Amino acid sequence: MPVVNRIADFAEDMKTWRRHLHTIPELGFDLPETSAFVAERLRAFGVDELHEGIAQTGMVAIINGQGIGPTIGLRADMDALPIPEGTGVDYASTKPGNMHACGHDGHMVMLLGAAKYLAETRNFCGRVALIFQPAEEDGGGAAVMVDEGIMDRFSIGEVYGIHNAPGLPVGDFLTTSGALMAAVDEFHINIQGLGGHGAMPHETRDPVMAACGIAQAIQTIVSRNHYALQDLVISVTQIHTGTTDNVIPDTAYINGTVRTFDPEVQAMVMRRMQEIVDGQAASYGVEAKLGYEIGYPATINHADKAAFAVGVAREVSGDSHVEAEGRREMGAEDFSYMLQARPGAYLFLGQGESAGLHHPKYDFNDEIAPIGASFFARLVERSQALR
Repeated sequence: MPVVNRIADFAEDMKTWRRHLHTIPELGFDLPETSAFVAERLRAFGVDELHEGIAQTGMVAIINGQGIGPTIGLRADMDALPIPEGTGVDYASTKPGNMHACGHDGHMVMLLGAAKYLAETRNFCGRVALIFQPAEEDGGGAAVMVDEGIMDRFSIGEVYGIHNAPGLPVGDFLTTSGALMAAVDEFHINIQGLGGHGAMPHETRDPVMAACGIAQAIQTIVSRNHYALQDLVISVTQIHTGTTDNVIPDTAYINGTVRTFDPEVQAMVMRRMQEIVDGQAASYGVEAKLGYEIGYPATINHADKAAFAVGVAREVSGDSHVEAEGRREMGAEDFSYMLQARPGAYLFLGQGESAGLHHPKYDFNDEIAPIGASFFARLVERSQALR
């Protein structure tokens, strides 16, 4: 794989940066140590501008090329997850209960590697805007950065991002034109019944049975209310109720996630879920309230930008290691907000066999960091080539 030679030269430095970041995982928008480390590296590389405090701990670094030209945006997410680490590595999290279980430590380092190379070489016209974003996992940091005006403030004309992919061979790229990742919503159902003695259920209005009925009926939305060739996932992920074996409780709580691509399917799910909750509540003699929260929209690549990114990926990894029209998946990404604001594309980069994303034993594969950095660097040089 033709990794940029200069980036290969400092691959060990990238590994050191990544493993340091892995030891200091922070959550959401509250990333003081992470953002300080990233800012320190960017200053050392000699970026021309560094704008901090965007979306609290996010930042945008500007590197000027040679001569007048457009600005291309490259994004990396910075936040970790509230998961106790189980890797056993010597650079494991020093923050109990938090870990980089999704590879954002690696995403930062891929963009830092590209930043170091681009600041040294400046073999492009115009500018590159390096976007380091908080709160991808929870909070929609991308939307906050867009709402705070980064696209207009820095004249960003197009934007790109990468996510590592366990199970995809090392160095392989996968993307698609159009929808790549799903929209994600969540639902909360609070059930109020009448509790009592477990030996006397006839004197109660049992919220446990109502919760079971609602959870089962919700699954019929997928099996009976939508066209089978349209992608839809509804998962009940929590049911909480009760305290002991001989007491029927007063209340129950149901929580879950909905993944869609089509707004019409999303609207149908919302309508049917309300009908089911109301109907099941009436049949069990309880009260039930549905809260439905619309989350990140679908991540939709712009066809021409995806095709351009595929060409760059093929230059880095070879034709046989790039899938240009891969299958879309039901995971979600707040990079979707940046793609709503500007044309661009999002790609997966294979990291080989490993524990899956959001697993306590997941660890980013340092071998792919120079590949991702080379992709970002070549993306800038090909998009904004010197004339």
